[in-house]
Formats: sequence, structure tokens, C-alpha cells
Amino acid sequence: MKHWGCIIMVLLMAATVRGGDYLTTQEAVKGDGYPFWIYVPDDYEQYQRTTPLIIFLHGASLRGTDMNKVLKYGPLDAVKRGLQIPALIVAPQNPKGHWVPQKINDILEWMQRHYTFNPQRVYVIGMSLGGYGTLDFAQTYPQKVAAAMALCGGSTLRNYQNLGQLPLWIIHGTADTAVKVEESQKVVDAMKQMRADSRLRYDWIRGASHGDLARFFYLSDTYDWLFLHTLIEPQRQVDLNVEITSDERQSAYQMFRKRKDELPIR
Repeated sequence: MKHWGCIIMVLLMAATVRGGDYLTTQEAVKGDGYPFWIYVPDDYEQYQRTTPLIIFLHGASLRGTDMNKVLKYGPLDAVKRGLQIPALIVAPQNPKGHWVPQKINDILEWMQRHYTFNPQRVYVIGMSLGGYGTLDFAQTYPQKVAAAMALCGGSTLRNYQNLGQLPLWIIHGTADTAVKVEESQKVVDAMKQMRADSRLRYDWIRGASHGDLARFFYLSDTYDWLFLHTLIEPQRQVDLNVEITSDERQSAYQMFRKRKDELPIR
């Protein structure tokens, strides 16, 4: 009986997408890769070919083998709390160490084989360790990323030249004691020095701690900013008009903190 139960579970997780608002899990594409969550928005069946794809990279505290930890904060938690994000969302879990760009790319290529979405509208957003992963992935595969947002992170790489090829928003709090703001400043300063900052936007939020930046995940403006950019425009410029104030971050977090809808898990 347990044997048949496992087979049924695998079939459900690998089922063809039929539309609807739900979460599903997928095993690692390769043996040493990352397992990942997939969020399918309610209108996916109707707008498949124009649907964006967001890749969310979590911080160090969510590493491990318990996939439920990935739902603790971020875009998937925001959706569960009622925020409407009209995109497929992929949220892998990193068991240990830094994020490896190749393993993230394996997931992106798997998604291209199994789901229909707009390949010109792939976005990456991450916090802390995920901020490092966001910059490392964007530097390694700039031709695949329409825009990226790195919160309180940095980069494990030494070359940032490719980051100048895409709209990029780097955000860090000046009171961050977990990952010092200097980690982000190092990337920004290097990009400026090599004159690769024409599509760079950055904000040092005075007095903000490490955890404060998680509030960005609960704001529609965060995703609206990402969606303003597309690979269709090779010379696309970074949008500077979207402003996210401290009051907006706080009010959005308070509003969504009180509500948590349960999404069907397939």
C-alpha cells in the first residue's frame, strides 16, 4: 500500500499543468541539483504565452531538505497571504553552501521544456544568500534575465561586467549586521568603475536591518518594477520611476501578515 501511495504522489507532482492557482513540488532536475516549488497563477491557462517567470532564491536560514521552509517568506508566502502576482514562480531549495548558477539554469531549462511562458520575461529576485545567488546568476546568464533585484546580498564572483547588460536593482540596509552593506557597495563600486552601471539602480536604506528588507516581497510595486523590463528591448533601460517608501513597506507587511490563504498543493 505504501508503494502505491508513493507512485500516486509522484504522478501528482509530475502532472501536466491544467491551470488554476496552486503550488506543486518538483525533484531536482539532476542528481546534485535543487528541488523546487512551482506556483501556477489562477489565469495561467488563459495567458500562458505571455506569463512571466520569477525565480526566487532564499537566504541561508531556509537551506536544508525540508521544502516547507522555502514557504516561510518571499513571493510564495506573499501569494499565500493574498498578494496577486501574475507570474509563474519557481522557488528552489539550496541544501547547503552558495547558490550555483548552473543548477539554477538547469531549473530554468526544465521549466522551458515543461511549461509555457514568455522567455523574454524571466526575472530573478533573492535576499541575503539569495541576493548573492541573484547577482551570480545574472552575471553568468545575463542574456536570460530580463531584470533582477538583489536584497541585502553581494556576489561570490569577481567579475561584474555582465551585470551591466540588464536592469538591476540592488538594495541593502545600512544597519544590516548579518550581511554588511559593504558587500553590496563593493559590487556597485566595481560596476561604476568599469562603467557598467547605466542600467543599475541601488538604494542604501538608512537604519534598515537584515530582516527589514523581507518586506519588499509583500509589495506589488516590487513585481511591477520587474515586469516593466523585457528582453525584447536589447537596450532596455532600468526604470527609476517606481519608488517604494518605508511606509509602503511597513503597511504592506502588516496587511499581509494578518492573512494566509491555503493554496492547493499538488
